[in-house]
Amino acid sequence: QVRLVESGGGLVQAGGSLRLSCLASTRPLGMGWFRQAPGKEREFVASISWRGVTRYAETVKGRFTISRDDAKTALYLQMDSLKPNDTAVYSCASSPYSSPEVRQFTAWGPGTQVTVDS
Repeated sequence: QVRLVESGGGLVQAGGSLRLSCLASTRPLGMGWFRQAPGKEREFVASISWRGVTRYAETVKGRFTISRDDAKTALYLQMDSLKPNDTAVYSCASSPYSSPEVRQFTAWGPGTQVTVDS
């Protein structure tokens, strides 16, 4: 079972930036980011395939950038132009599929809190 640990969350003003990191204990074929705001269901944010193909939720497209290192054990999420409704717990996720659909993620980290102050 892969273990995932996120870091990099915090408090930022609207319009600011944060960079989240995730370390995996293995080399998952697919990886992604999800988020959950208080009182809401977990939602997909972004994913990256083994070959580096990226996908984004419409709400973050053009503002967030997902990437992973060459060793494929670290995952990043660069978040720019942050908005108050980006406030959530952000979790790293892994998939046994090389180009996973949203429903094909099978493991999540504990998450890191991102709070965007207006």
